[in-house]
Amino acid sequence: MSQPRKTATKPARQRLTRKTTAGKAAEAATVPLSQFLKTAGSLTLGQRRLLVDQALLLLDQNYVHLPLKVAMHAVNPLQRLRVMRARLERQTAEEMGAEWIFHRQMSSIFHSVRDLHTNYLLPAPFAGKIAFLPFMIEKCFDQTGEHYLVARVVTGYAAPQFGAGAEVTHWNGTPIARAVALNGAQFAGSNEAANLARGLESLTLRPLVIQSPPDEDWVSLSYLGLDGSAQELREQWKVTTNLPPMTDLDALAPASALMGLDLDSDEKARAKKALYVREVVELERGQSSAELAKPQAVGGADLPTTMPGVFRAREVVTAHGTFGQLRIFTFSVNDPIAFRDEFVRLAAALPQNGLIVDVRDNGGGHIFASEFTLQTMTPRHISPEPVQFISTPLNLRICRRHKDNPAGIDLGPWFDSLDLATETGAAYSAAKPITPEDGANAIGQTYYGPVVLITDARVYSATDIFAAGFADHQIGRILGVDDNTGAGGANVWTHGLLATLLNEPPPPDSTSPYEALPNGANMRVAIRRTLRVGELSGSPVEDLGVRPDSTHKMTRRDLLEGNVDLLDAAGAILAAMPNRRLDVSTSRAGTTLTVGLDVDGLDRVDLYLDDRPISSEDLAGAPISIDILDVAAGQLLRADGYSTGELVASRRLTV
Repeated sequence: MSQPRKTATKPARQRLTRKTTAGKAAEAATVPLSQFLKTAGSLTLGQRRLLVDQALLLLDQNYVHLPLKVAMHAVNPLQRLRVMRARLERQTAEEMGAEWIFHRQMSSIFHSVRDLHTNYLLPAPFAGKIAFLPFMIEKCFDQTGEHYLVARVVTGYAAPQFGAGAEVTHWNGTPIARAVALNGAQFAGSNEAANLARGLESLTLRPLVIQSPPDEDWVSLSYLGLDGSAQELREQWKVTTNLPPMTDLDALAPASALMGLDLDSDEKARAKKALYVREVVELERGQSSAELAKPQAVGGADLPTTMPGVFRAREVVTAHGTFGQLRIFTFSVNDPIAFRDEFVRLAAALPQNGLIVDVRDNGGGHIFASEFTLQTMTPRHISPEPVQFISTPLNLRICRRHKDNPAGIDLGPWFDSLDLATETGAAYSAAKPITPEDGANAIGQTYYGPVVLITDARVYSATDIFAAGFADHQIGRILGVDDNTGAGGANVWTHGLLATLLNEPPPPDSTSPYEALPNGANMRVAIRRTLRVGELSGSPVEDLGVRPDSTHKMTRRDLLEGNVDLLDAAGAILAAMPNRRLDVSTSRAGTTLTVGLDVDGLDRVDLYLDDRPISSEDLAGAPISIDILDVAAGQLLRADGYSTGELVASRRLTV
């Protein structure tokens, strides 16, 4: 670990200079909220009616969770849209209200279904902008209850006795816990933990493409300063441009159609990077989650990585031993195989006696990236989670157009069942996996130590799918900062992608009901719902989420000292789990292959050559060697290790 720290020292100084320059440029592009809002307000009455009509179309014909949401949350978004449309029909251009009121009404209707996949996306000038306060607040606990501490401050910002560790007590005169709950009630969390997490995060950071602008021009907060003194602060909301997304979600491309992404979390993650982690922004040259040609280390203890916006890998010393920590910030990448391979490379460079995989705050991304990675931590065969369309005439039209398109967006697996739904009355299509099963098992296990997965209530979408697959395949233990994940189980498509799917391949569908939206406005909808496999086979991920095996309440030391107590809790779990080792060596003499086996924690190893059984060896602990005759170059050798009859390790080699 010492070598990466030495080689990273000089580049870190060089990046500091660029950070200052970039910080000045970002500051120059920042304007007060009140000034920014003066640029809004160009939607005509006809354009507002069009937006409501298209929202009705998506929620009625494409939205896969509508029956669940109506039942679970007692909401009726379709009727609310119909009422809104009727009122717009009676209005004249002179009578229409302020544009911000229209946007707030639309956002409220979409938020009512409590689904972070299903969004009304505001048009220009809101798209691509973030409203922010120059600090972040996080919650922690001690013997006296919960506390809300300043966790981060934008570089250069100062106020009396204010900084990381100051405790916020009131927000605009409201006790902070109540302010968080009231704010969370406005947003789309699927459960109470998700509501509170979103409410806290949105106190200081709001992507304007998906959240309405703050009502207030400034906020007043009361806090206990770093010296314990009572302090008051009034701070103005500001608006700046966010970093660009990794994927064009409207494009007719496999990556766009394979996204399971909470856009709110993704926007906030890029905003946090822009505001607080300028080093990574400079390394990526402003391209979110970009893959670098050469690995770079961001922090002194971090392993160099080609994806500094995606991964953070380091060795951590806990009270229970030294383990590896691999933080995954996002699955939002264009190349899921490159993602998987970088995960494998980083895990191999960390201690092999235990791995902490930390996906807190991860809003998802490419579903392939999440499910391709599971295989690397288990000997079990990975069954990707199946998904379903809701049975509607419009979904049938889309699947019919793309039922024979294996080179592009192939919807053939769902077509037959949708085509029969009119006769059978089935509410949903057949359940088929998005992720190809061969890709989910292409390389098999590469990490053999015990694994702990850390989750929180902001885990969503493809990351919820990752957590569900982790649990369903019994890969390891799950440690939750909250008592549930965000509970978002779906593949999500934009209005733009849906419109394109009916027009490609040529000739375009002249009767397509999708119409171009004005001023860059957009909408997203959960199009295919995800179901669990394993013991919970058939259960939806949406609204239910993934419950951890155990929970940890974040402490003051966690917020201010790099998650030290959280990592100790994870270390205690790892230390209590069995540690396996399966080392396989090979040598060839003509057509004879000699296989050496050296193991820990295993009592039997079965050998396969091109999936044909060759040998089964009982092991007493000492290394052994086996000769296999008539072996040709290029054959695949697989060694499966067992403990008391249970498959616990597997290794593959090409001989």
